[in-house]
Amino acid sequence: MSSFSESALEKKLTELSSSQQSVQTLSLWIIHHRKHSALIVKVWHRELKKAKSSRKLTFLYLANDVIQNSKKKGPEFTKDFESVLVDACSHVASEADESCKKHMERLLNIWKERSLYRGDFIQQLKLAIEDSNSPRPSEEKKPVKRPYQKIQEDEDDEDDDYRSHSPHNTDAAATQLTEELVKALQDLENAASGDAAVRQKIASLPQEVQDVSLLEKITDKDAADKLSKTVDEACLLLAEYNGRLAAELEDRRQLARMLTEYISSQREALMEREKKLEEYKQKLARVTQVRKELKSHIQSLPDLSLLPNVTGGLAPLPSAGDLFSTD
Repeated sequence: MSSFSESALEKKLTELSSSQQSVQTLSLWIIHHRKHSALIVKVWHRELKKAKSSRKLTFLYLANDVIQNSKKKGPEFTKDFESVLVDACSHVASEADESCKKHMERLLNIWKERSLYRGDFIQQLKLAIEDSNSPRPSEEKKPVKRPYQKIQEDEDDEDDDYRSHSPHNTDAAATQLTEELVKALQDLENAASGDAAVRQKIASLPQEVQDVSLLEKITDKDAADKLSKTVDEACLLLAEYNGRLAAELEDRRQLARMLTEYISSQREALMEREKKLEEYKQKLARVTQVRKELKSHIQSLPDLSLLPNVTGGLAPLPSAGDLFSTD
C-alpha cells in the first residue's frame, strides 16, 4: 500500500473513474490513511470543484463509500465530511442535470435510512440541491445580451465552417491527434500489467491468505492477529492492483478507439492529398504546354538584328538650336 501524500491523493482523484472497482479501491486507500482524514477531505473538496461536471457525482459516490465503510473504524471521516457536504452538494447540483440530482437525492435517502447523519443535516443537504434549481435574481431581471464577439461569430458561421475544413486546420487537428496518441502509448509503458514488483509481491503472499482450509491450523490469538493483519494488507494490495488493471483496461479501450479514429483520419488525409496531387499534376501539364507554345512562338518571330539599316547614308536631322538660329 503506497504511503500517503497530498500529491498522491490528487493523482488518485484525477484518475478516479465511475466504475465501482475504481471507487472502492480509492476508498480502501483513503480509509487506510484515515489519520489524515482532515487533509483528505480538504483535498477531496478542492478537487471536486476542479473536476468536470460529468465526474462530480463520482466524487460524491467516493465520499459515500468512505463514510459508510470507515464508520466502524472511527468517526473521523463522518465528522470531517460533514463540514463540506452542504457546499459540495450545492456545487454539484448547480452543474447537474435532473438525472444526476435524482442520484444525489437517492444517496441522501440512504444516509438518512442508515442514520449516517442527523435528519436536520440531511434536510440541509436536500435544500442545497433544491436551491440550485432557483434562478438568480440578476438572471431574471437582466435581458440576455450577446457580446460583440458572439455576434461576429454568429455572422461569420459560413466562413468559420469553411475555415474548419481548410487544409491548415485539418493538419492541426491531425497533429493534435498524433500527439495524444503518442502520449497514450507512452502512458501505457508504465501500465499495471507491466508492474513486475507488484506482481512479485502478490505471488509472494503466504498460502494462508488464499486457502480458507489452512485457518484450522491457527491455535492462538497472536497468530490469528498476525494473519489478520497480513490478510488486510493483502486485500488492500490486491484491491489497488485490480483497480489499476481496470484503469489500464479502460485506457487500452480508449487507445483502440483513438487508433481507429487516427487510421480513419489518415485515410481521409491521404485521399485529400491524392486529389491535390492530381490537381497540381494537371496544372503542371498546362504550364508546360504554355511554355512549349511560347518557346515555339518566340522562335517564329523575325530577328530584328538582321533587318537593313534604313538610316544609313542620310544626313542627320537638325538640332533645336539649328532650327531657331538667326544666322
